[in-house]
Amino acid sequence: MLESRSRFLDVFPQSGPVIGVIHLPPLPGYPASPGLPAVVRDALAGLGALVAGGVDGVLVENDGDQPHRVTAAPETIACMTAVARELVEAAGALPIGVEILLNDPQASLAVALATGARFIRTDYFVDRMTRPEYGGEMAIDPSGLMACRERLGARDVLVLADIQVKHARMIQPRPLAESAALARAHGADGIVVTGTLTGVPPASRDLQDARQGAGAVPVLVGSGLDETNASALMPAADGAIVGTSLKTGAHVDPDKVRRLMEHVRAARASGSA
Repeated sequence: MLESRSRFLDVFPQSGPVIGVIHLPPLPGYPASPGLPAVVRDALAGLGALVAGGVDGVLVENDGDQPHRVTAAPETIACMTAVARELVEAAGALPIGVEILLNDPQASLAVALATGARFIRTDYFVDRMTRPEYGGEMAIDPSGLMACRERLGARDVLVLADIQVKHARMIQPRPLAESAALARAHGADGIVVTGTLTGVPPASRDLQDARQGAGAVPVLVGSGLDETNASALMPAADGAIVGTSLKTGAHVDPDKVRRLMEHVRAARASGSA
């Protein structure tokens, strides 16, 4: 798994990289959508706030599409492609990633390939999990996802995979270390660990358990990181994906981003992240 570690470092060479999240408003196809031009403007404003605060990468999600579709509609893929292309062009060398919610990592890969995005996140990868409000068990096919990446010629696109993700219930409970080992075995380039709900961080012990199974594959905090707990969580992880704590209302707050990154840089300077 040294290859996965190397691939991650090719995209995120910083110690303890922080990936800021852009939660898009509803896309066209949802009644509350403000329209694609307004969605693009919102995304670019979020990018500007994250860049000003000093993040190391940006992940864009169709979070405002409520309720989510389990797999993406054609218009969702088209609109995510349009938004991601604008972000990649505006971001320069800053890595942009894509996640199409709720559970369509192959669509995320296709958008990344079409736009030059450098990574995707997938909430469901190796764990059998259920979301009753979305019809029950989530489909997982890690081998199929990696075969899709090869078929598309998108091998340079990182796959950051959640294990035992928030909001869902495990059908076959097992230790986090075992889920991490399975994600590593199936080729994940990064392993993401969350708390139980949005805004709830994982325990440091959970991160340590995941690292036992992850081997050389980086383990990332996937929820709940903020300026009050960064000094405790970052030493237990190899990076973080941060969304909710960086927002004031519906929008990314550059002051919150700056404050969080000050704590992260202090951790880096001390050699603990």
